[in-house]
Formats: sequence, structure tokens, C-alpha cells
Amino acid sequence: SGTKTFSLAGKVRRRELIEVALGTPLRKIIFEIGAGSRKTFKAVQTGGPSGGCLSEEFLDTPMDYESLGAAGSIMGSGGLIVMDEDTCVVDIARYFLDFTQKESCGKCSPCRVGTRHMVEILERITKGQGQTEDLNKLQVLGETVKRGSLCGLGQTAPNPVLTTLRYFRPEYLMHINEKYCPAAVCRELIEYRVVPEKCTGCQRCVSVCPTGAITGPRSEPHNLDPSKCIKCRACYEICRFDAIAGDAIIIRSRRRTSDEQTK
Repeated sequence: SGTKTFSLAGKVRRRELIEVALGTPLRKIIFEIGAGSRKTFKAVQTGGPSGGCLSEEFLDTPMDYESLGAAGSIMGSGGLIVMDEDTCVVDIARYFLDFTQKESCGKCSPCRVGTRHMVEILERITKGQGQTEDLNKLQVLGETVKRGSLCGLGQTAPNPVLTTLRYFRPEYLMHINEKYCPAAVCRELIEYRVVPEKCTGCQRCVSVCPTGAITGPRSEPHNLDPSKCIKCRACYEICRFDAIAGDAIIIRSRRRTSDEQTK
């Protein structure tokens, strides 16, 4: 019983500090208090950097210590980070584990060494260099770090990895088998392009591109030069018409080959 303060952040319309009764469902917090995501909801991380990432099936989970623990997450500091379809869970797991790994005091080897190896594996996966067996290695390492670490940091650090492996395994396999990041986040795996039939020529992407990779007159479909693109995502984020697409590099290569054969 009682109340709990949460920091509601991420891909949600209302980002604010809230106080709700313990046991309030995630759905109510995210979609009623936070007014939901502008795009399709994907996941929510609870408890701060070492919290777990929970998928849509957990939206009716009550926000209490026992329920979150059963789902593989924690109450932690009360942080709630909402993610949508533009979030790559593999990159998120890498980001938060990298943070906790750097915060490790180094006293115990499971945390000091185990988290470093996990970060290295995740970095390989986000660069398209992962292997299917890496997922089993991550699972074993994560469980070992949780069991063998001396303090709460090491015992909870693997949570983002273990929960994304559990609830978003197909996305990991896409990165490994198809060399594709569906959220168009992992730079090594994607190439951006303009979708002519969706581009209105508003020039918002032109104005934010730091390298001048996007060109074209107003009110006409623009062009994107891949050789100048640094994959900063600025155009992707600012486009209101979904006219910037992030293709898997292997798919883009096939398209070029097909175009050359047609010519």
C-alpha cells in the first residue's frame, strides 16, 4: 500500500514526474497519465539503467515490487522510459549495459569481466558481426553476473539484456541473420534513402542535414547522396511524412544491382 513517485520519460506525449498508488497498472500510467506514444508502443523500461525492458504484453502489470520482479525487472529508482517502433532494443540493451559496466567498481570479477564481455558481444551484433550462438553466450553471462556479483549494481546490470532477449528475441535474430535493424538505429546495418512517393519537398530534412547529403527544390521529391550521409538520423527524426527510410545495406545493394541490370 502507499504511493510511489515515478519519472515518466521517453517516447510518450507527457513527460513528467508523477505520484501514483503502488499497484497502478503500467497501461494507466503510460496511456492515461502519459497520453501514450505518438507512434506504435514497443516497450517500457522500469527501474533506471539496470531495469528490464517489458513488452506490450506486460502493460497490465501492476507497478509493485513483486510483479516487476516476476517479469524480470525492478522498481529501482522509479524511472519509466517508454519506447516506440523507432527504438532498437538491441541498441538500448547495449547502451544501458555499457553505462552500468563503466560504473562497476571492479571489485568482483563477475561484474567487472562479465559485463565487459556482454557489451562486446552486443556491439558486434549492432555492427552486423553477431552469430546465433552469441545469444546463448549473453544468456549464460547475464545469469552468471547476476548470481556472482557482490552488490546490487552487478546483480541487476544484466536486466536490460536478459529481458530483451526474452521478449524481443526476433529482433536480435534480425540483426544477426538478416543484418538488419528494423528501427533503423544501428548505423552499420542501414542506409537511408528518400521515398519519392511520400516526399512533399518541404525541405525540413535539407535544413537539418549537417553534411548537405539531401538536396532538391521545394515542393519536389528530394535526393539523398549516400556517400555524404553520416547516418545521424536527423532527417529521419524530423520528417513528418515517413519519407525517409532506413534500408538494410544488403537490401540496398540488391536494389542497386537490379537497377544496373535494368539499365
